[in-house]
Order: sequence, then C-alpha cells, then structure tokens
Amino acid sequence: MPDTAPHIPLIALAGNPNAGKTTLFNALTGLSQKVANYPGVTVERKEGGWTVGSQRSRLIDLPGLYSLDATSIDEHIASDVLRGEVAGSPRPDAVIAVVDATNLERNLYLVTQLFEYNIPVVVALTMIDVFEKQRHEIDIDKLSASLGVPVVTVNAAANRGLSELSDAVATAISFQQIPGLSVESEAENGRIFARYNFISNAVQESVIHNDQAAHGLSEKIDRVLTHKFFGLLILIAILLLVFQTIFTWASLPMDLLEQGFGALGGAVKTALPEGVLADLLVDGVIAGVGGILIFLPQILLLFLFISILEDTGYMARAAFLMDKLMSRVGLHGKAFLPLMSSFACAIPGIMATRTIENQRDRFATIMIAPFMSCSARLPVYTLMIAAFFAGQTVFGFISLGAVLMLAMYALGIVVALVVAFILKRTVLKSPPPPFIMELPPYRMPNIRTVFQNMLTRAWLFVKRAGTVILAISIILWALMYFPQQAGNSEALTRPDAEKAETMNVTESEHIRNSYAGQLGHAIEPVIQPLGFDWKIGVALIASFAAREVLVSTLSIIYNVGKDETEESPTLISAIREAKNERGEPVWTPLTALTLMVFFVLAIQCMSTVAVVRRETNSWAWTLFMVGYMTALAYFAAFVTYQGGRLLGFS
Repeated sequence: MPDTAPHIPLIALAGNPNAGKTTLFNALTGLSQKVANYPGVTVERKEGGWTVGSQRSRLIDLPGLYSLDATSIDEHIASDVLRGEVAGSPRPDAVIAVVDATNLERNLYLVTQLFEYNIPVVVALTMIDVFEKQRHEIDIDKLSASLGVPVVTVNAAANRGLSELSDAVATAISFQQIPGLSVESEAENGRIFARYNFISNAVQESVIHNDQAAHGLSEKIDRVLTHKFFGLLILIAILLLVFQTIFTWASLPMDLLEQGFGALGGAVKTALPEGVLADLLVDGVIAGVGGILIFLPQILLLFLFISILEDTGYMARAAFLMDKLMSRVGLHGKAFLPLMSSFACAIPGIMATRTIENQRDRFATIMIAPFMSCSARLPVYTLMIAAFFAGQTVFGFISLGAVLMLAMYALGIVVALVVAFILKRTVLKSPPPPFIMELPPYRMPNIRTVFQNMLTRAWLFVKRAGTVILAISIILWALMYFPQQAGNSEALTRPDAEKAETMNVTESEHIRNSYAGQLGHAIEPVIQPLGFDWKIGVALIASFAAREVLVSTLSIIYNVGKDETEESPTLISAIREAKNERGEPVWTPLTALTLMVFFVLAIQCMSTVAVVRRETNSWAWTLFMVGYMTALAYFAAFVTYQGGRLLGFS
C-alpha cells in the first residue's frame, strides 16, 4: 500500500553566532526539544516541534556559523543538512535565516550563500529592539525586495513577530518561493566582490544609520572591561563572585536534599527486612545516587552564571582578554570558547574545537581541554572544602572555600597553558593564525533562554546520575559487599547488643577482604606517597567512569555495614572521623588538598576519553592524553603532599 502519512515540513534555522538564534529556537519550540548528535560525528543536533501556519513541523537548529564555505566540521554539517545528505534528515522545506539587525552587513553574507541551495528562505530580523533604541531606521519592504525573500522583524523575548514568522514560512513552503539567483549570476565575474556588492546595495537602499548611537554604550563599557590590566582584574573578581555565590546560595537546598535522602534511606531500611536487598537499596542505590544529587543546586548555579555571561556578551570579552596570553603559548584565539565550554563539561568543549580549521591547533586545544575544572569535579572540591575548610575566611569576609575553588580552577588554566606551550613547540608545532572574533553589543540576558539552558544542562547531569552513576554505584556496592564472611552471617543471629558490637569489629575487616578492598590494596603502594589509603584508591578507580562518582563511592565505603539502629553520620563526618589500622586519621586538610590537586590534572573520565578518540580518530593521541595527564596529576599530588609534610602541614 502507498504511504499516505501526511508530510511533516522540516524547517532549518541558520544564523551567525550571537545573532539570537538560540533565543528564537527556544521561543518557537518551547519545551518540545530533543538533543542528539548527527550520525557519525559528535556535532550536537537540536530539534523541536513548531506550528507553521496551522501545520505541525520540525524545526532543526543548525550550528552557529559565519559562512557555508565548508572549512570546518560545523560548516560541513550545515551544508550537508541543506543538501539533504545527512542520514535521517531530509532536505529542509524552508530555511529561516536569523539576521542581527545591528550587524546587517556581516549577517547577510550567510544569507546570500543560503540562496544558492534553492530552498525557500525567510529572514528573521532579530535584535530589532536594540536597533530601534539606537534610533536607526529600516524599510522592511525595501530590504525584502532587495533580497527577494520575506523579511520579518522578531523579538523572541517579547513574542514580537513570531506569528508573522510562522505565516511567512507557511507561505514560502506552500508556493515554494525560491530566492532569486542574482547573487550567483553576478558571482561568475568575481564571487568575493559580488556578494559584498549585493549586500552593500541592499543595506544602502533600506537602512538609515544613526552614526552617533552606533555601539556607543558598548564601546564605553569595553574601555573598562577589556582594559589590558583592569579587565583581567574584573574577570578574576567576577569568577570569585561566582564561586562565592555558589557556596552561599546552595548551602540550604543541599542540606535539605541530604536530609531527604537520609530520611528515604532510613524509611527503606525500616520497611524492608535485613538482607541483601535492603543493603543494596540503602547503601548502593540511595547512598550512591543521593550522594551526587545533593550537589545539584551548585550545578544549577554554575550553569546559571555561565548562561548569563554568554547571553550578556561578556564571554566574548573574556576571549578577547585571554587572546594575547593564549597566542603567546601558541594557541589559536578560537580555542578560548571551547576551553570555556569545558568548565561545564570537557565533552562539549572538545566537540567545540571543530570550529578551529588547522588540525594541529585543534589537537592542541583538545589535549588541554580536560584541564578545565568541569562541573563533575565540583562535588569533589565541595566535599573536601566542606570537610576541612568550612567556616574559614580570608581577610575576614571572603570564604576560604571560594578562594580554594578559584585556586583549583586557576591551577587547571595555568597547567593547560604550560602544556599548550610545550605541545605547540614540539609535536604540534605550527604558527597560530590571527584571531578574528566579533564582540557583540552588550544586552540584557534573556531570562527564558538562560533558565532553559540551565535546566537542559542540569537535566543531562541528573540523567547521568540516574543511569551511569546508578549502575556504577550498584557495581561498587557489590564489590564491597561480597564475598560475605562467616563472621557477618553469625553476627546476624545474635542478640541486638552483642550483634552491634560484633558488627562494629568485623565491618572494617569485611571491607578490607571484599573484592573492592583487594583491588584497593593492590594499588595502595603506588598511591601511599600521595597520602591516600586503599579506600581512597577504590574511589579513584571508580571515578574513572565519571569524576563525580568519587563522592558516591566514598559515601558507600564509609556507610557499608552500619547497624540500622545507629544514627548514620553524614559523609563529611565519616571522612573527618575515618581512622587507619594504627588509629591515625586517614584524612587531613593536606590529604584533601592533595586529592583536589590530583583531580584538577587527572583526566578521570572515560566519556572524555571516548570523545577524544572520536574527535582525533586516533588511539595514539588518546592514549598519549591519558598517559601524560595521569603522570602529571601524580607528580603534582606527590609534590603537594610531600612538600606539605616537609613544611609541617601534615
């Protein structure tokens, strides 16, 4: 039988970075979004549902790009999508070209390239509110006539023009309004010049600029924020403020979550009879996953501030400030944004290097991206700071925890620059090309976009905790629960008082003789010079699956075998009170600091390793990264611990 299913139009959204494309996509699709990767590559694919006219359609968000010359992976993907050459994605029925009204000439270059794909194009003119506040004037009808396509002014934050955009796209699809090919015909006599002549004529015929208002406020602000000295001080102050806020604002919801998971564990243990199932649910599932989810408030705040800095235009200024320093170590200026993305997660940061055309520059950026302290390291830093440095201040008002947090981030940056300097003068030697980057005008962040980005990234973190970390927590619990010893089984049949005493004596021995304990003891001679015992060794091994698993592993290790009638201490208290066989504290402030240093520099994430392998298409480069980062982390931790002991900080 023939396929009679109605055709669902596919609309592609294309535009320059900072043109408002993400804000428009979020406004058009709402919460009906899904994120995946294009087949065969690690380029992110965002798609959502949108009603065009009266018909439901699919809206696909192409990577942000300046041109379709196909010199980078993003440009290749966009070109393939427009030609219908991507598996599972037919050729779009129409393209919405997102154009920043305040940067018409630059944005229209991409539009003229879109004309050559013979697909109906509708121009969505964004930033129109900023354009009008600067008292510029534009004749939409003349611009539309010059381009030969519909032009609609939109303000996604105020829902301005969204229904008109829907109608224009529906009309373009219905009548297959293909833009005129005047640009291509002129290009036969000189394609560089033809595009710019076409754009210049279109803008001159339709726009009257108010020269006095153009970029006036942004330029005044930039004199301070991009100053070679004061700009760097302001950048450091902003980062310190972010970390200080993360600590203060997140404390209450973190406490509530901890109490909630504690109550849940107690309720489950009370409801179920003693045995393997109760121990699995309480000590494996609830303790493992709960130990990670209590850090969700800090993750949310981190993503909130990153989204705000991106949306206001400050991130581009930070890249400008860092460009001079980065060029001195041989990095491309475009490397800054992938490195900044790595502060949230190294995986999208590594994928973002595809915008760097030169392979040596791209590989150099990939090799150092994991040094940026991602959000998965945040729970580890927070736990160590809360256990040994809480309540302490610097200068009487700055939290010592915030200072240490900033120091860890700074350490990763400094080491990354040093490694880049070495790589670009040895195995990846090449001169860095000049850095060209747009500084967008400052604007108020779009609240909807900021919160949507924050919630999307946080959901990915929760999803990871609910899948990967859950599985790892169960495996770790099993490794520490088995093999069961006869002493434990006999203890369960004794009276309560005698049972409690016996269990307290045998618990430590049981963990030591478990499969996890055997593995920890095997590596203990290697990590002992760092101040780590075999239990920390088990946590380090487990954290290779995901950095944040270290917290849930310690939570499981320090709660295995607890009698249900006893009041369970928090993980922080358990770490503070942990003793070795000689009765000495396992953890000290120096041990905590050493572990933080190790985590700054060690790759410690199998997902990152997999992405590096995929992006470089080389096991040699992947194993090189794992090897040198692990060796560097060990050396730095060794110097920290042994140096601290020599200075009397043991």
